[in-house]
Order: sequence, then C-alpha cells, then structure tokens
Amino acid sequence: MSDYYEILGVSRNASKEEIKSAFRKMARKWHPDVNKAPEAEAKFKELGKAYETLMDDEKRATYDRFGEDGLKNAGFNTQGPFAGGFGDLDEVFNSFFGGFGFGGGNSRRADPNAPKRGDDLRLDIEIEFEEAVFGLTKEITIDHLETCASCKGTGAKEGAKPETCKTCGGTGSIQQTTRTVLGHFTQIVTCPHCHGKGTVISNPCPDCHGEGRKTVEKKIELKIPAGVDNGSRMRLSHEGDAGINGGVAGDLYVVVHVKPSLYFKRDGMNVFTKLEISPAQAVLGDVVTIKTLDGDREVSIPAGIQHGESVKIRGAGVPNLSKPSVRGEHVVVIGIKIPAHISNDEKVLYEKLYEIQAGRKAKGSVKERIKGVFK
Repeated sequence: MSDYYEILGVSRNASKEEIKSAFRKMARKWHPDVNKAPEAEAKFKELGKAYETLMDDEKRATYDRFGEDGLKNAGFNTQGPFAGGFGDLDEVFNSFFGGFGFGGGNSRRADPNAPKRGDDLRLDIEIEFEEAVFGLTKEITIDHLETCASCKGTGAKEGAKPETCKTCGGTGSIQQTTRTVLGHFTQIVTCPHCHGKGTVISNPCPDCHGEGRKTVEKKIELKIPAGVDNGSRMRLSHEGDAGINGGVAGDLYVVVHVKPSLYFKRDGMNVFTKLEISPAQAVLGDVVTIKTLDGDREVSIPAGIQHGESVKIRGAGVPNLSKPSVRGEHVVVIGIKIPAHISNDEKVLYEKLYEIQAGRKAKGSVKERIKGVFK
C-alpha cells in the first residue's frame, strides 16, 4: 500500500495548508500535460488519491488508524478523483482551489464538448443504535440525473444531431470588447447563444427536452458496515448525476445519522451502561442480569465495590470497522442507591450494623441523635 504522506512529501501531522501547497507543487511536476514520462499519469492519480484523503478529516482519521484497507472497509471509495480521467492543469487547480491557475506553459482552454464529470449528491439517512453496531443492508431511493436513453446524451431527437454554434464557432465562448473612458477592454465570456456548450440543438429530444440527461428515481442496496458511527460518510462511486458528453458520473455521499439509545452510551468501540445496586450488594457482592448488545447476560459484582467504579465485559462492545471480529468492551458503571425509606426490620438491622461498626450501642433514634448534636 502507498503512503499518502510520502506521496505528497509531508509529515503525518501536516496542516491542510501544507497539504494544499504540497499538492500544487507535485501536480505541476507530474501532470501528464507537463511531464511526458511513462509513469507520470499513474503518479498524478496517486497524488489525487492522497490529497483527497488527507484533506477530509474523517477519511484522514480512518487512514491514519487503519490504512487504505480501513478506508475500503469503512465504505469510502479509494480510486481518487482522477480515476475517470483528468483535465488540463488549469481545470485541476480551478476545481481543487477555486481558480489557482498554472500561469502559462501548457495550460489550454477547456473544450466545451469534452467529457465533464457529473455532480456529486448527498443523502442523509437515519438508523437505529443497534443497526449501527451490527451493520445492515438497507434499500435507499435517490433521484439523480441519468444519461437520456432516447438520445444517448446528445440532446437531439433521434435522427438529428447537435450543430456547431455559429456565434462562437464551437468554442463555447466569445470575445467581448467594452469601451470605457479608460480605453477598450476585451474579455472572454460565455457564448450567449449556446450557453457555453459550443453546439446548438434545433430539433431537441422530446424525452429530455434537449438536456441529454433526465431525472430518474433509483433504488440502491446500501451495505452499512458493522461499527459505523454517527456522522459517518459513505461514498458510492458513480451513483451521483450522470456526466456530460460521456463524462464519468459523480458520486453519491451517504451520511449516516445514528439514533441515540436510551440505555447504551457509546464512546468509540466501547459502550457504557449504568447499574444501581443496594448497599448490601455493594458490600457482599452479587451476580445480576443486565441487558447487553447481545441480549441478557449475567455479570458478577465483586464484594466491596465502590460507587462510580465499573465492571467490564470484554468483547461485548462495538465491532472494529476494519476487523468486525474484534469488539470493544461493555462498561457497567456502578451506582449505590441509598434507600430513602426502610422497614422496621431493616431499621433494626442497620442499627445493629451501626453498633458493630461504631463500636458502641446506638442510643435513641437517628433523629434524636442528630438533634442532640446540634443542641
């Protein structure tokens, strides 16, 4: 497995700004438009994988703990943003950094008819606490754009085809000159006739109305791994909107929200519950039945246990995402409940216990003794 930190040439505690800077530098070096070495394309794709992982807090934490296998087991896609191809260097920087251009050299204006990746989508789902612990397969329904089957994405009616835009000559943009008191200014703007597509459709497809894509409802079997936590994000490759001009589809991000349990509290792989016992049980010890993730189970309370101490059941917690056979602990936190009201028989026994522990005979009732102290 590759070391993402080594690929970018940064330390394991590098900040996001350091990672961005390293990616910019390495992208200039290895982009296939700049570097014609046979290995350039593979190295550039590795850069994309490393950058995408380390810039995402959740993915980075999973990678740091479990490596690339852990990312796969957690449901993340590990192919990287350039698995379906990549544009020129200007496009890469515009996509990743919002307009940080290459600054000359081999950059070129994007072809409006070139394949374009589809948009990513997000879906939020809610599952029960126990479902998050043990995992499940759940059917989800999404509405996304798919390539129109009637026109095969061209947007033109069967038998027709898109025509090159006469206004921009197929470039998707035109030069616009503005005259001001300071002189003439020329800028490149999106073609108003074809809206940047470079082509026009005089006879559009009736199914997609010339868009080349149409909204379709789709059902997907989603496998949620055991041990998934609240807020975890899963990526389903190519389940987002269809691309344009044959471009690869975007991804679908499923964000998992776990309903809180009224009984269990989770901390990582461990679960916590509270158990109230009587003073007698705390002193003498006992065997009690408690509810666990796997059902009812007997647990031994050692004699002399103190309030706030705990009893641990190993292997009864949450499964490890990358190795489900390994589970955390069930921690039972003990609380000693002092009775507010006792029977006469219990009162006699408590007074006898008091006499033994104090080494003297109890004189009068408890209320009388307390009253005597404050006279």
